[in-house]
Amino acid sequence: MRAIILAAGLGLRLQQPPQAQFPKCLLQFDGMSLLERHLQMLETAGVTDVVLALGFQPESVQAELARINWPHEVETVLNPRFDLGSVLTVHTVAEALTRGGDVLLMDADVLYDERILSALVAGETVNRLLIDRDFEAGDEPVKLCLKDGVPVELRKQLAVNLEYDTIGESVGFFRFREETARRFAQIVAGYVDSGRANMPHEEAVRDLLLERSQVFDTADVTGAPWIEIDFPNDVERAGSEILPQLQPLVGASR
Repeated sequence: MRAIILAAGLGLRLQQPPQAQFPKCLLQFDGMSLLERHLQMLETAGVTDVVLALGFQPESVQAELARINWPHEVETVLNPRFDLGSVLTVHTVAEALTRGGDVLLMDADVLYDERILSALVAGETVNRLLIDRDFEAGDEPVKLCLKDGVPVELRKQLAVNLEYDTIGESVGFFRFREETARRFAQIVAGYVDSGRANMPHEEAVRDLLLERSQVFDTADVTGAPWIEIDFPNDVERAGSEILPQLQPLVGASR
């Protein structure tokens, strides 16, 4: 199983002055960066094949990797046009996506409980989505809607006539089987070839779900604390609300 962590973005919505901007995976909570937390959690879950998609300030992330000194090699791939969108970042890691075996596709800017990752990696080869039914309504969460257990929508905005029996927020992590990862890479390439490289990669995941060529299961992680960090108040909430609920991690570099 391979983990691909998307860490290329600018993080503009954090509203930092230009001279203070840095990759969000370097945000620290309790003295540990999000990147170090990802790597430690993945190792605990038995995943040591890791590919890191970089873009903005790659040298800063490389320096953090050196500081962490993780005992396994981390492959890095650079998206020089990281300002366009995450579809292009996923396209830059297409080789790692299609190399074989199950693939975990993970946003780097998430602070999360170990139960989140455990739910994602559990069991034999499978396609898997994560859903949190306890979410705040609004325009920002990416909603995952199911009908009879089948995904029928994955978007921030829902059609008024959409029929579903379960709704929740999609955690920014996906698991693909080998053949599913290949099909996803084809869809992503289609976005790039048609001039839609500026789209969020969730749109390509949505296309994959709605074409029904692959069967997905959904793990319910409601009650497990996590937060995607996009805005300044997310940083505050991550430190004050989410972090105290997490199991302490002992930094490998300490």
